[in-house]
Amino acid sequence: MIIINLDVMMAKRKIGLTELAEKVGLTQANLSIFKNGKGKAVRFSTMNRLCKELDCQPGDILEFRVGDDDDDNE
Repeated sequence: MIIINLDVMMAKRKIGLTELAEKVGLTQANLSIFKNGKGKAVRFSTMNRLCKELDCQPGDILEFRVGDDDDDNE
């Protein structure tokens, strides 16, 4: 399963959802969906803006863990 660690990176950088959404050009609702792991996909352009703003690597935001929720049919 893919774990979203966006909240961890936001806390490390001391930036809130509203401010980050504005800086990367997303709505608060869409950023919240991604942050909470409810989204189905993320665009590379969005990851690029998030990583640039948070000064991090994609692997700091996305993490793979083997678990019960793995969907081998996708």
